[in-house]
Amino acid sequence: METSFEWNEQKNQENQTKHDVSFEEAQDAFSDPNKRLITDLEHSQVEECWFCLGKITVIRNGELFEGIVTVRFTYRNKKIRIIGAGFWRKGEARYAEKRN
Repeated sequence: METSFEWNEQKNQENQTKHDVSFEEAQDAFSDPNKRLITDLEHSQVEECWFCLGKITVIRNGELFEGIVTVRFTYRNKKIRIIGAGFWRKGEARYAEKRN
């Protein structure tokens, strides 16, 4: 089953400037077989929001960089709508937590 993504392009540009990760790159987190999906209770007021914690590989300064990205998203019209993404230590720690 193919997954469809969407986002606001202006928000994507702002996210790249602020967090150095594009939404195009961030969508790769959903392909990580070890990804973690966590409900975003703080932002789930109007619609349900989630975090996807997953490993991605990107090119930075001409070199490959592998890291755990936190992607905040919601489901809208049968698509994953990316709201924000970044390489945050808290997300990396949650990704590494032992699963029960």
